Amino acid sequence: MSLVMPKPDGSIVARRGALAEALRSIVPGEGVIDQADELKVYETDGLTAYRQLPLLVVLPETTQQVSQILTYCKREGVKVVPRGAGTSLSGGALPLADGIVLGLGKFNRVLEIDYDNRCVVVQPGVTNLGITNAVQAEGFYYAPDPSSQIACTIGGNVAENSGGVHCLKYGLTTNNILGLEVVLMDGTVLRIGGKAMDAPGYDLLGVMTGSEGLLGVVTEVTVRILPKPSTAKALLLGFPASEQAGDCVGAIIAAGIVPGGMEMMDRPAIHAAEAFVKAGYPLDVEALLIVELDGPEAEVEHLVGEVGDIAEEKGASYSRISADESERQSFWAGRKAAFPAVGRISPDYYCMDGTIPRKALPLVLERMREMSAKHRLEVANVFHAGDGNLHPLILYDANREGELERAEAFGADILTLCVEVGGVLTGEHGVGVEKRDLMGQMFNATDLAVQQKVKCAFDPDGLLNPGKVFPELHRCAELGRMHVHRGQLRFPDLPRF
Repeated sequence: MSLVMPKPDGSIVARRGALAEALRSIVPGEGVIDQADELKVYETDGLTAYRQLPLLVVLPETTQQVSQILTYCKREGVKVVPRGAGTSLSGGALPLADGIVLGLGKFNRVLEIDYDNRCVVVQPGVTNLGITNAVQAEGFYYAPDPSSQIACTIGGNVAENSGGVHCLKYGLTTNNILGLEVVLMDGTVLRIGGKAMDAPGYDLLGVMTGSEGLLGVVTEVTVRILPKPSTAKALLLGFPASEQAGDCVGAIIAAGIVPGGMEMMDRPAIHAAEAFVKAGYPLDVEALLIVELDGPEAEVEHLVGEVGDIAEEKGASYSRISADESERQSFWAGRKAAFPAVGRISPDYYCMDGTIPRKALPLVLERMREMSAKHRLEVANVFHAGDGNLHPLILYDANREGELERAEAFGADILTLCVEVGGVLTGEHGVGVEKRDLMGQMFNATDLAVQQKVKCAFDPDGLLNPGKVFPELHRCAELGRMHVHRGQLRFPDLPRF
């Protein structure tokens, strides 16, 4: 696809020097980056197919500085792209030529650990794994665990509503946060929720979680922590066909069993991960399930037996139970290293993210094989199988003419299929720029307009992360005058942001 971003504002670009000077008055020292060789660090995120040097980068250290920066940018009409660790796989932190990148890497402190209320207050630049590291000595942990947890930050997890291999039982980010401090585009500092389990009024916590940096800048997060389960065991289950593994996933859930995690890998992903990590995966199977059961020892032992019986009934040709904690961790190490492992066998890969009903998994796997032949590109599949979140890895070489375009077309076909079978465009990576032009596959014009009106309530000038999520942007004033004609939302012709 041809990526179109908002047209750069030439007047803003011409004032670059004055903008840098003004921002340095707010964030002194090395807090403003304006040299081209230093800006290149920020030209892309995890969706590396797209690159753009930002106008400037500013690195605040306090909420007050963030408030002052946004107040200034609103007054001057400067676009702002919030950025955490830059691990976004949907282009959520892709810069703008006439906008600043607001980097939150210096917000990296754990502010409070409250075991009585089972919560931790952290700044947004704390890594996902860093939260667990801060509390594990007391037998606690933070449940959502994206594969990038060693690098991705909690602020970015909030922006994208990230999940991970254990989200089936313990939920996504939205199920594991209690409070936020957010700075709005006009500089207002807003506190939402807190340490309590619930808060009165509108669910603004839910609105902010997954909003992809379009509504405000998160400067503090209160997360819930959980006691580590007393027992955890993982099963490796190999199958002669991916469809059999998919059937097994549905049968486990239908039996009333909710594993701590249930992941699936196909043959290319299995071989890549095993070569990279040496996790002990079988290499003579077409699909591998990793099923983890956790809880009291007696319950775990019983469920391990039940899952083993279901797998055998569904045609499993390989079964192995982790003998100890080290082996359990080894099973997961291979799965969590699947992305870098695939990077060793292909010059480039395009990591997709869509979600489907579990029952559609066999059909979708079959259709993806057909698509692979159609687009003449290989695909390695890793899934959060328990909740239907797919992560196909499309292998391509950007140095070969047309391969990137074929990879994007392949990815669009996969996401369109997800919607066709009753799923959604994204599970945890967000829309960003990657899926922006596919939003019409899932939402009609009325849906998109109502979503934009929510953004307008927080950011009426469209300055926060413009060009992301919405395939078309309309002036907020005109959204208030929208009308429906024969069931379709109609807009006057409008200039775009």
